[in-house]
Amino acid sequence: MPQEATGKTGVPSETRQKPERPRDELGRPLPWGSETRLHLPNFDAMSIQENDRAARKFLAESNFFGAHEAWETAWKQAKGTGDEELFKGLSQLGAGYVHLLRGNAHGAMTLLRRAASRIERYPDGSHGIDTAALAGRLEDDALAVEAGTLVPGPQEAFVPPDL
Repeated sequence: MPQEATGKTGVPSETRQKPERPRDELGRPLPWGSETRLHLPNFDAMSIQENDRAARKFLAESNFFGAHEAWETAWKQAKGTGDEELFKGLSQLGAGYVHLLRGNAHGAMTLLRRAASRIERYPDGSHGIDTAALAGRLEDDALAVEAGTLVPGPQEAFVPPDL
C-alpha cells in the first residue's frame, strides 16, 4: 500500500506526495492496486477558466464528481479574488449530486443547500450564471430529496442544472 501523504497543505511537494487513489465511476475510492474507472484531467495544471469550463462540461455529462473536482480546484485558485465562495458553492453543487447518485440523501440535501446559500449571494450574471435560478433549482432538488420525489441512488435519472 502506498505511503500516506504528510504535511500541512494540500499542495504536493518533495515531502508531500499523495498518490492518486483509484476510483469508480462515481468517485468512490477503490482498494489500492485496483484499476481506476474514473479518468480526470490534471486540474492543478489548468487555469481557473479552464477548470470552470471543464466543470460545466462534466456537469452537462452528469459526471458530478469531475465537476466537483474541477470547481474545487477553481475555488482554491480563486482565493482572495472575491469569487472563492461562488466556486466553493459550485464545488458543493457537484458534491451534492455525487451524494445523490451514491444513495446518500442526507449528504445530497446538505450539500445542495450549502451550495445554494453560497451561490445566491452572487449577483445574476456572475461568471455567466443565473445565480438566483441556480440557487432555486438546488433548493428545489434538496426539497425533492427530502420529500422522496427525487430518490437517491444510481438509478435516479434527472437532468442536471444548465449553466
